[in-house]
Amino acid sequence: MRIHYLTHVPFEKLGAIEPWLASNGARITATRLYHGEELPDPDDLDALIVMGGPMSADDEHRYPWLADEKRFIRACIDGGHKVLGICLGAQLIARALGARVHKNPDKEIGFFPVQSTELGRQHPLGSLFNDAPAVFHWHGDTFEIPDGALHLAHSWGCEHQAFSYGDNVLALQFHLEMGEDNVRTLCQECAADLSPGPWTQSITEILSMPQIFTANQRLLSVLLGRFFGMPVE
Repeated sequence: MRIHYLTHVPFEKLGAIEPWLASNGARITATRLYHGEELPDPDDLDALIVMGGPMSADDEHRYPWLADEKRFIRACIDGGHKVLGICLGAQLIARALGARVHKNPDKEIGFFPVQSTELGRQHPLGSLFNDAPAVFHWHGDTFEIPDGALHLAHSWGCEHQAFSYGDNVLALQFHLEMGEDNVRTLCQECAADLSPGPWTQSITEILSMPQIFTANQRLLSVLLGRFFGMPVE
């Protein structure tokens, strides 16, 4: 399988997704949008992964490449490619499908549970959150659910945490891919986001729960297996 991913800043890459893909024989390529690299032809890939970043989905005045990126995401969706979005990537998928992205009432930063919606409980991907696992969050924006999509998960701090669109698109507002080193880097690069709020943990709180990283990566493995049709459970 030919997997291409889009990265918006140097410190948000595939994380634990990369070894999972490699172990399943995927050929991985990337576009580093922050370096002005060109997007590939959608016909040259089987699946697209869109990673996170500190910008907003409509910050085209600061990051003009966002407009081309959203058109590229839509072309991949319309072409029937598998498309997975994480955090900003999920918001960009929502925008590519015509849904609004806007500020969440509060920032959500740290480890908090996500819970399946009623629709999600019966869905092969949404049902992975039936037991409300704690997952890692770092976002101030949120997406609306696009027309025709299924709302799969929500949290106390953010109503829209995950959606699917057809059989080939999955958008996750949260991060399952980050290990402890990734989170330490994020805490350094985006420390200004850590102002007090009802759903914002301190660096000390975030880094005091290493056991959750292991649980998140086990959950990630199951989710990727179901999404890409290569179950490793």
